[in-house]
Amino acid sequence: MRIAISGSRGLVGSGLIKSFERESHEILHLVRREARPEAHEIEWHPNGGKMNAADLEGLGAVINLAGESIAEGRWTDEKKRRIYDSRVKGTQLLSNALASLTQKPATFLCASATGFYGNRGDQILDETAPAGSGFLAKVCRDWEQATEAANQAGIRVVNLRFGPILAREGGMLDKMLTPFKLGVGGKVGSGEQFISWVAIDDVVAAIKLALSDTSLRGPINIVSPNPVTNEEFTKTLGHVLNRPTALAVPAFAARLAFGEMADEMLLVSQRVVPKKLQELKFAFQYSELDSAFRQYIL
Repeated sequence: MRIAISGSRGLVGSGLIKSFERESHEILHLVRREARPEAHEIEWHPNGGKMNAADLEGLGAVINLAGESIAEGRWTDEKKRRIYDSRVKGTQLLSNALASLTQKPATFLCASATGFYGNRGDQILDETAPAGSGFLAKVCRDWEQATEAANQAGIRVVNLRFGPILAREGGMLDKMLTPFKLGVGGKVGSGEQFISWVAIDDVVAAIKLALSDTSLRGPINIVSPNPVTNEEFTKTLGHVLNRPTALAVPAFAARLAFGEMADEMLLVSQRVVPKKLQELKFAFQYSELDSAFRQYIL
């Protein structure tokens, strides 16, 4: 299959590319500079709303994983604009381009996130739960809505709602490991907020399932079947590293250090379950947090 991928050098994209390399797919990379045809590249400029739609003719699928990092730097107004535009404008551009094609792809997979649900305490959230409130919830809601042109054109659209991803490099562990290895890690706030984590290997496998299983449409939660509280997450990480986890970070200190990002990413509670994946009997490689930590940090 000929597959075009945006964000192919990010955490998820690079993992997906490695998996695809073992198969017979032809992969085309969407890049924001002059394309090199010999490197299988397609030029696009999501913020400027420019691309040659004809470059997408005859593809079997398009996978959109592009987006400004939400965990890098403080959320200034400019940073928030980049987070929003890089997701919504880029998706709108691709969706409109795909809808205009003569030879449309069968499938459009587009990243989203569990941020869609907002702060929901211990409420169990499957794909039927409505959107929450807050900045990230709005980003995710508009991000998913931006795929509508492709959906209306008869393309099968799947919105990939990723939870926080565990990986050996990058992802949510990237910044956490140093303080925990030094023995100065601890829970954030009350520690009662739920984290709907997922291992990178399961993310890649779930994307490939969404690509091949034509019964999947609309949102799909890509999270472990066993979300944990921040306190459980902290204790498990400390146990695996054999380090203490007594130095808690009060909510006010998190807000002082990270501003709005603290409420949206560190103190938010999202108890999300992968109902659609479970209905399809998806086999999680890492369903328990302890085994995931041992795979990615030891």
